[in-house]
Amino acid sequence: FAYSIKPPASWIFLRSSGRGFILYSFPFVRFLTIPFSISISNSSPSSVSLAIKGRVWKFGDDVNTDEIIPARYLITTDPKELAKHVMEDADPEFPNKVKPGDIIVGGKNFGCGSSREHAPLAIKGAEVSAIIAESFARIFYRNAINLGMTIIESPEIARETDEGDELEIDMEKGIVKNLTKGKEYKIKPLPEDLRKIQEAGGLMEYAKDVILKTPSWS
Repeated sequence: FAYSIKPPASWIFLRSSGRGFILYSFPFVRFLTIPFSISISNSSPSSVSLAIKGRVWKFGDDVNTDEIIPARYLITTDPKELAKHVMEDADPEFPNKVKPGDIIVGGKNFGCGSSREHAPLAIKGAEVSAIIAESFARIFYRNAINLGMTIIESPEIARETDEGDELEIDMEKGIVKNLTKGKEYKIKPLPEDLRKIQEAGGLMEYAKDVILKTPSWS
């Protein structure tokens, strides 16, 4: 049999196989096999942190996917390997400077260029806790959410934040504080469907949780 779950602008297709259920994620194909024998848990799915604090690395307008992860490194989908070269063509020293929990702040049209999922995956592999920009390229924005990343569109925060500032982000309250400058900003919440994907840790985790909690498959 086959079954589909269709969050906005992406979808999951499920089919049965000899080993279990196979999930296909589109438009960027990813696979996940769920064995038939898996037990269904009532516990909540793993989720992204709703409280974030980190140092800012600042970038300008039109940072494209080739700058985020150059095409010459697209021989792997391992996030940790990609992270060794993240933002390398925008700042050659960035892979050595960035620390877990740091925050990237960009200008307009962040993530423009190709539709490669490797770009947000490289940033996630570097353990960057959030990306804030004046605006995002549409496909990059959805790829990042589908990977369970914290991504915030705010022209005001992007313009008023400098490199080295320390930000505190509370996604539950919808507040970003610039602890260095003593400023506080209210951010627009994601639509409910996108928020559920983000909080689940990504589209695949969200779909898996929906499927495992469907009574007819228990």
